[in-house]
Parts: sequence; structure tokens; C-alpha cells
Amino acid sequence: MNDVRSTSRMENRLKNQKLRRVSALTGAWLDSSATQQRRDACTVEEDEDEVLTKRGSWTGRFDFLLSLLGYSVGLGNVWRFPYLCYNNGGGAFLIPFTIMLVIAGLPLMFMELSLAQYAGLGPAVLFKRLSPLLQGLGLGMVLIAGMVMLYYNVIIAWTLYYMVASFEEPLPWKGCDHSWSSKFCFSYEEENKCVSNNGTYYMRICYRNSSLITNFTKMQRKPPAEEFFKNYVLQLSSGIEHTGNISVTLALSLLAAWLIVFLCLCRGVKSSGKVVYFTALFPYVVLVMLFIRGLTLPGAYNGIMYYLEPEWEKLKSAQIWGDAAVQIFFALSPAWGGLLTLASYNKFNNNCYRDAIIVAISNILTSFFAGFVIFSILGFLAHELETEVESVIDQGAGLAFVVFPEMVGKLQMPMFWSVLFFFMLLTLGLDSQFALMETVVTGILDTFPAWRRRKMRVVFCVAVVGYIGGLGFITKSGMYWFQLIDKYAANWSVLLIAITECILVAWIYGSGRFIANIEEMIGKRSKCFIYFWTVIWKFVTPITLLFILCFNWIQYKPVSYGKYAYPEWADIMGWLIGLSPMIAVIVIAFYTFWSDKPRNSFAQRIQNLLKPTSDWKAAKSSLYHFEYDDNGIEI
Repeated sequence: MNDVRSTSRMENRLKNQKLRRVSALTGAWLDSSATQQRRDACTVEEDEDEVLTKRGSWTGRFDFLLSLLGYSVGLGNVWRFPYLCYNNGGGAFLIPFTIMLVIAGLPLMFMELSLAQYAGLGPAVLFKRLSPLLQGLGLGMVLIAGMVMLYYNVIIAWTLYYMVASFEEPLPWKGCDHSWSSKFCFSYEEENKCVSNNGTYYMRICYRNSSLITNFTKMQRKPPAEEFFKNYVLQLSSGIEHTGNISVTLALSLLAAWLIVFLCLCRGVKSSGKVVYFTALFPYVVLVMLFIRGLTLPGAYNGIMYYLEPEWEKLKSAQIWGDAAVQIFFALSPAWGGLLTLASYNKFNNNCYRDAIIVAISNILTSFFAGFVIFSILGFLAHELETEVESVIDQGAGLAFVVFPEMVGKLQMPMFWSVLFFFMLLTLGLDSQFALMETVVTGILDTFPAWRRRKMRVVFCVAVVGYIGGLGFITKSGMYWFQLIDKYAANWSVLLIAITECILVAWIYGSGRFIANIEEMIGKRSKCFIYFWTVIWKFVTPITLLFILCFNWIQYKPVSYGKYAYPEWADIMGWLIGLSPMIAVIVIAFYTFWSDKPRNSFAQRIQNLLKPTSDWKAAKSSLYHFEYDDNGIEI
């Protein structure tokens, strides 16, 4: 009996021990589960903080270099530089162009690349930390990029339209037998056909009655390509005040252009950095093909000689130096915000000095080579039309959408060469549009970091606003608005912002301090390097920029489009648009000053607000900086 009781007590004791063990394990599990939940919550918070602070970065070694090359080498290299070279002494123009590259273009490019790479910030936030009083410089740059972005994508829309139209057989702008052709349309093919039948071609009609010939008067001749562009594509009205309807075909083309830009930028520089491997390099392939084809055309030699023949006496003129300075300034596009934006996604120790030199040299070589291509083709067109080269040369949209379409109609396989040319223009335009769009998006996301979790939505919203804003350029008065914004949007404010930026970095922040920041990124430099860039940034570049600004003001003429003179209200609106970025800089400076607590004297408050804030620091010690291995993969 006692043995049974002892056995029962032993079993109860074992059960109690098991229960205690289970209770202890359960408590420990519950404690560890609570601890794990707290850790998971902290991890989630840390991940959210990382999402808020992470800006993204270039994922490959050459992403930045090709993006910078694509941004700097754009439509102006193909459709403006050759004309300026011809108009300013041919080969002699290369001398002032190269000098202006060294003393104005390259210094500003190197300055902006170094500044953004050191801070790891876009223009909207960079200047706020560098100098609170002048923080409006960043907003001014974003405004300039936004205004240019609106009408620049219209060029891409035109290019898409022409590229699709190039698949028609025959090309839609060939000949004058169309509903959109006016009585001034003149086709050499139709005239030759008429003359071969012993007739006289006049105002699209072939007259065979010789008694009428004496009554014919000299009339204005318009090529079919010009009539097609103005009367059919643009449906141009008589003036800017006659708006008219939106062109449905151009609206669809503009929608396609914005869709392409959105898809390429929806993931930021990670997606655009890969696209530029094609868009930055493909134009060179097309230029080489066009150059080889151009050399085989009759009249190409005469065209190239018109382009190259130097007129050394023009070097004594201020016009040639002014044009060279303006062209190199707008070719490399400093003070637009694009250079700062692209460089802000760099690794901290990227050699931006090497990149600036490579892109600057590539820009001038591309411009020079594009001149050979364009003038070999213009020489052929002059030969076909039995006229002089100067009578067919044009620049800007006139070259791209009038002269070249007119020329390809006279080539064998016109469809092939037309598609190829407009596809080249598309890739040239897209690279610049990517940088402009990224400048606006980066400005928004740097200002509101919490929105980085919804970056795709932000890019989409900017694209939608850009599309709606661009609809005004595809009305019947759209070309007049295009010319107005093109003249004023990126002109005086860009130069004023560039001068202010140069003074801020070289004098207020200090050239010595800035060069020390550069050495922190790319290593120690020689004394010659330090002395050269100190002199350039403090004296040479600001004086050169002031010369460019004065030159622009001296040669200022109210905007016009062909023989059309804009009304006075349009010119005033252009001035307001052109000066609005600089007005924003001044207004924000006044607001920042009066918002500062008046604990010090007026001069002391100005001095304190010009100094960098405590948040100004190198990107390597910032939450914005991330390290990469040799394959460009984030560590």
C-alpha cells in the first residue's frame, strides 16, 4: 500500500516538474516573441527611414558618363552649330569656340559636377544647405528645366510624327499636288516635267500658251517640305492670338513622346542609366552613315568647302566671339540644373574632372563632325536645285523639318534615310529630355523625401502635367508660342544664375575650400591645378559670363517667326517668362532674410545666411551615400 502511495507521489512530482518546464518554456517563448516583434517593428521603422532617405544611384560604371554625354550632345550640335560655323568665318570659328570652351563651358561644368557629387544632392536642396540666402538658385534651375521640358518634348513629338510618316510611299511631303499646298508651292520635279513638254511652270500650273508668259511676275517659291510642315503638320494660323484647335495627330504624337519618357524614367536613374547606352551612342552611328552617304553625292565637296573655308578677318569681330560663347554655354547647359542632378547620383570618389573633360571634348568634336555631315548634304541639295549653298542653309527646326526632308526626297531609298535621320533626332532629343525631366523630379523628391516611396507616381504626375502643358504648343498658334518660349525661357536668367553661382562658390564659399572638397573626392592635385582653377573660377569665368550677358543684351531683337512680328503683349510675356527664375531667386532671398531672427546687425545676418548650414557635408558621411563594388553592384 505504501509502495502504491509513494509511486503516486512520484508521478505527481514528475507531472508538476513537466508543467513547470512547459510553463517556463512557454513564458520564454512569449518573451522572445514579444522581443522579436519589437525588433521587427524597429526593422520596419529602419527600412522606412532607409526608403525615405535613399535617392538611388547609377548602377553601372558608364551610366553617368553616357547620360552626361547624351545631355550635353543634343539637337543644337546638329542643327545650330554648323550654321554658326558657316556664318562666322567657317573653320576660323573653331578658334573662339575652343577658347570659350576652356574659359567658360568647361569650368562651369566641372564646378557643378564637383559640387553635386560632393553633397550628393540635387539643386533644390543643395543651395539651401550651401547658402540659405541664395537657396532660390536651386528653385530657379528647376523652373528653367521645367519650362524647357514642356516645349522640348514637342520637338520629340514632331520627330515621332515625321518618323512614322517616313514609312509612306512616296514621302508625304513630296510634290505640290496636295490639298495643303498653296499657290506658292514650287516643285522642281514638276517644273522639269513641264519644261520637257515645252511649257512654263507657274504657281503649280503648267502653261503652254506662250502669249501668257510675258504677263508672269516673279513670285515667292516655297518648297513642298516647308508647305507640309507649316500647312499640314502645324496647321499654322496667322498669328499667336489665333489659337485654333489642338491637332489630334500631334496630340497623339506628344502622348507617345511623354509615354516613352515616363517608361524610361519610371525607376529613376536605374532605368534611364541603361537606356542611354543606346540613345547616347546611336546618333554617332547614324552621323557616320550619313557622312559616308553624303560624300558620294554630287555637290558635297562644294558644301563642305562652304563650311570649312576660313575667314580670318572675322576673328576681329565681336560677333564671332559672342556667338561662340553663347553656343558653348548652351551646348554644355550649365545652370539648367541637369548637370547638378546627374552628378548627385555619383559615387563619392568618382573622377568628375575626367568626365567633364571627356564630355567637353566630345561635344566640340561632335559639333564639328556634324558640320561635315550637314554641309555635304546641303551641297548636294544646292547642286540639285542649281543654286548656291547659302540659299538652302537653315538652322533649328527649319533644317530638321524642312531642308532635310526636302533633300531625302531626292535620294535613292528616301524612306530609309528619312527614318534613319528622324530616329537619330529622336535619340538626340530624348537624352536631353531625360535630364530635364530628372531635374524636375529630383527637385520634388529632394524637397519632399517621404515621396520617394512613391517615386513612380511622382514621375507619372510630372509627365501628365508636362503633357497638359505641352498641348498649347500643338494648337494652330503653337509654333508662335514655341518660338517665344524657346527665345526667353533659357536665356538671361540662365546667365544671371550662372554668374551668381560662380560668385557663390569661388568667392563666398571660397575657391580654396571648394578645391579641398574636390581633392577629398578625387585625390590630391598639383599646385598648377589649384592655381589654374582658382584664377578661372574667381576671375576668368565670371567676366566671360558677364560678356555673354552683355552681348545678348546688345544684340537683342524682339522675337519673330519668319516675317511675322509678335505683338507687344507677347514680347512682354516673354520677358516675364525669361526673368521669372531670377525673380524667384530674389524673392526667396528677401523672404529668407526677413524670416531670420534679428539678433544681429544687418551685415551680420547677411553674412550668416551666406554661409553653409550645419547640414552641409560630404556625401560619404551622409545617409544619401552608398558604396559599390567594382561591378557597380551596391554593397
